Amino acid sequence: MSEHKLLKWLEEGRLLVGDGAMGTMLQQAGLTDGGAPELWNVEHPEKVRAIYQAYVDAGSNIIETNTFGGTSARLKLHNLQDRVRELNVAGARLAKEVAEPAGVLVAGSMGPSGELIQPLGSLTMEEAQAMFAEQAAALAEGGVDFLIIETMSDLREMEAAVKGAQQVTDLPIVATMTFDTNYHTMMGVSPKQAVETLASWGVRVIGANCGNGPAEIEAVMIQMAQHRPEGVFLVAQSNAGMPQYVQGQIHYDGTPDVMAGYALRMRNLGVNVIGACCGSTPAHIQRMVQALEAAKDQPVQGPPSAGEAGEQAIEDDASRAARRAARRAARRQRSSQ
Repeated sequence: MSEHKLLKWLEEGRLLVGDGAMGTMLQQAGLTDGGAPELWNVEHPEKVRAIYQAYVDAGSNIIETNTFGGTSARLKLHNLQDRVRELNVAGARLAKEVAEPAGVLVAGSMGPSGELIQPLGSLTMEEAQAMFAEQAAALAEGGVDFLIIETMSDLREMEAAVKGAQQVTDLPIVATMTFDTNYHTMMGVSPKQAVETLASWGVRVIGANCGNGPAEIEAVMIQMAQHRPEGVFLVAQSNAGMPQYVQGQIHYDGTPDVMAGYALRMRNLGVNVIGACCGSTPAHIQRMVQALEAAKDQPVQGPPSAGEAGEQAIEDDASRAARRAARRAARRQRSSQ
């Protein structure tokens, strides 16, 4: 049995519920476009703490720290690159203050750097690894129970983040990618490739987040469930539907009931950790928790049998899309230099 509580709970067969969006909630609390969410960990701690508390009250077993953009590369956009340790430690400690009394786990959130790694960009693998190691060390210092590296599209950046984290801490790592281009990541990674590659790096909790809503993530998780290596647990965190502009504001069309249905479908596939992403709120999580509780005694069917012909067709479409995306990214990088 694992010594880390996350893996211990999963090995015991527990179904865990994550939290929902942080950015959506911060915007509702007054964060303006262009503001640094991580800065709120020290400038508006009471507002960040209230968001954490709302997800705990909704029934989340896991809450994520307000540190998604906490690498030096992302913080540099706000001239905060010298405050990586301070802002990540603060975000983690705020979450622990809320989570510990409730018996809830804290996940240290690590998102993409926003940089392109060689040969597409100028960032070296060594530089990327050091950048993620710096953030992971700060989150570990702040007391998180595990790390979640999320919303990645490039396996090389994911590798840098995983290996950077592994250099500085033995905390469990959860890794999720975003499959928003023909059921692949923007860089052409398939769900099958992701789950098999990440498992080979020693990651035991793997899945998908963000993307284009519950229908997309369901197809992705089916393929992951069909190809999951032994000993791997699955995680799904879908957006609350698709964003729509209504009277100058962005709203997501996934209601709490829509997300409850998504949660049940994920459970039926055998997904072990079910949460939500952009557009979701504590109300969505509460409804998901209620639906899962009502279904707790029902059997889990698992994924359908793998269909190689269908998978190959998706692979071909996504490979073409990924090549186009890579060329566009390279052009953008060159034009900015």
